[in-house]
Amino acid sequence: MVPDVPEAGCDEAGRGCLAGPVYAAAVILPADFHNELLNDSKQLTEKQRYQLRPIIEKEAVAWAVGVVTHEEIDKINILNASILAMHRALDQLKVRPEHIIVDGNRFKPYGKVPHKTVVKGDATYMSIAAASVLAKTYRDDYMNEQDALYPAYQWKKNKGYPTKAHRAAIEEVGPSPIHRMTFNLVDRQLKLEFPED
Repeated sequence: MVPDVPEAGCDEAGRGCLAGPVYAAAVILPADFHNELLNDSKQLTEKQRYQLRPIIEKEAVAWAVGVVTHEEIDKINILNASILAMHRALDQLKVRPEHIIVDGNRFKPYGKVPHKTVVKGDATYMSIAAASVLAKTYRDDYMNEQDALYPAYQWKKNKGYPTKAHRAAIEEVGPSPIHRMTFNLVDRQLKLEFPED
């Protein structure tokens, strides 16, 4: 059952990471969609997210994932990159939304489509929760692949987030080609970038 007004829920993953792209998803769910497990996406385990992904992809009226690279993040900043990733996801939807709901409190107009930002929206709206699951799992897939290329940073465990072990690895071996160089990668970053004569 298609909703009377196709409404897309949007969310991003990877905003606070030190490395890799930011991912976002846009999902339009049927009006009668319900899934008990999806009700509070923040409480999901990794296994539960991956269980939900094929269900969301099969049952959604439309879904898509957008990506903004670490190079783009360094050029336009992470807030703009997160919004751009959502716009890129919306661009790919097979059904055009007539309304957009976004997790958080910041968004830029997407054409003339009306939108609403919702703090903790992934705990309130199924479509935002579904977008959260897709963005998170597709980004995790990418970081797991990168872990095989750059094992020192333990991305299979931290997915690029600033854990103590991740920062220690950057101090020890330096940043990888996919680190976000505008982020504070290590506590001593300024000293590393501007060594004394």
